[in-house]
Amino acid sequence: MKNIKVFLGGTCNKSTWRTALIPKLKIDYFNPLVEVWTEEAYQEELLQRERCNYCLYVITVEMIGVYSIAEAIDDSNKRPKKTIFCFIEAGFSKHQIKSLKAVGKMVQHNGAYWFKDLNEVALFLNQNQ
Repeated sequence: MKNIKVFLGGTCNKSTWRTALIPKLKIDYFNPLVEVWTEEAYQEELLQRERCNYCLYVITVEMIGVYSIAEAIDDSNKRPKKTIFCFIEAGFSKHQIKSLKAVGKMVQHNGAYWFKDLNEVALFLNQNQ
């Protein structure tokens, strides 16, 4: 059995997607959320993004910035076979959903993975352990 590990990137800002996904995972993960964001935390995040087998970016309505989307696009170009994008539609407007779907298509076009919900993400990750 391989030791598969996933980086849990994406929306922070009190989003609960990580607490919903983690119990479904049968693999190891790195959760970048910390109480206080420091340079050390940032450097550890960069290191984990390199070391993990997959980098997952989940976008939820709680997002206040777009950096996670930029990370997903960047990784889908640089590391397509280890990049996973997912967004949770709940709470987004129809225009935002259209835009996020375009991001998903772009990520997929780059050779990365795009899933529609956390169950699909967990199934994919657990099957690739």
